[in-house]
Amino acid sequence: MVNTELEIRDLWHDFKTNKDINWVLKDINFSIKPGELIGLLGPSGCGKTTLLRLIAGFNKPTRGVIKKDGQIISRNNYLLSPERRNIGMVFQDYALFPHLNVWDNVCFGITKRKESIDRANWLLSLLDIFEFKSRYPHELSGGQSQRVALARALAPGTSLVLLDEPFCSLDVEVRAKLRSELSSVLRSCSASALLVTHDPHEALAICDRVVVMKEGEIQQYSTPLEMVSNPSNYFVGKFVLQRNILPVHFINNAYSTCIGLLNISTDEIISTKSVCMFDKSSIKIEPDMNGLFTVTSREYRINSYIYTVVYKIHKLSIEIGLDTILNIGDKCNIKSISGKEYLILPEKIKSNF
Repeated sequence: MVNTELEIRDLWHDFKTNKDINWVLKDINFSIKPGELIGLLGPSGCGKTTLLRLIAGFNKPTRGVIKKDGQIISRNNYLLSPERRNIGMVFQDYALFPHLNVWDNVCFGITKRKESIDRANWLLSLLDIFEFKSRYPHELSGGQSQRVALARALAPGTSLVLLDEPFCSLDVEVRAKLRSELSSVLRSCSASALLVTHDPHEALAICDRVVVMKEGEIQQYSTPLEMVSNPSNYFVGKFVLQRNILPVHFINNAYSTCIGLLNISTDEIISTKSVCMFDKSSIKIEPDMNGLFTVTSREYRINSYIYTVVYKIHKLSIEIGLDTILNIGDKCNIKSISGKEYLILPEKIKSNF
């Protein structure tokens, strides 16, 4: 059996309102191996923060079990207190004590033994904040504050860190730098982490595996490469990979969509619920005063434009070179590009994991 840092099995959680059961988490199952950085990805309101609170020990689950290092730490009739779980937490607002300096914030809650003090000093150096140890939170930048919060979470020797949207309030450059350093810091500390985010690019860029959630349910749990090459369903393709989705029908031995016939190689059985997924660069735009599609937005991207076009209920994004310029409100037609990849997905299917 594979050694696991954290294991969640058959987890359900509800908020009771007016005696009605409102399930915010439904049949959650996944595990984290030692040393893994796992992304917990989904839109606002999908249950990410609730799941984090259950793992941290702030609430008891309605059903199911949470284990750490093989030992039960949560179930509906048992709750190991948060301070006994050996789990650190980093909040999106840092949650530093304003009346304590950096050193006292990092050392808060740890023993005064030499090995604990040495670890705190080592973490300050590792996270490049040693020179700020005498400063107070109001004297720190956002990036520095986030480093202090991470050092504090790791200082007790925690083997698992929960990160709740830790980069969301940072500017682009600082966010990219901290994001790129996170894996090496965790590896140096022999710690695993669960990173909560609503940013697909962030999750796919740095995480070993990613849990995708929607409305309290897991849609897919896989490596970024597996997710990109084999998304489990419509939602993963649209929200995570941000690809175009269109209904597809098999008519007269051809795959028909509202942008025409597509050359698709697939063994999937095409049904009325099947959809076709493809990238922004897999289609081209042709100006046409009588075209079906209407341009609704245009974004400049250094070497290209990203156009959004709409036809009835269908919305597509197209990336094309700077030599083609259309204005908002212009009519156009959309055509497939020969040789590009078009993936068929049964619309409602969920992955097995």
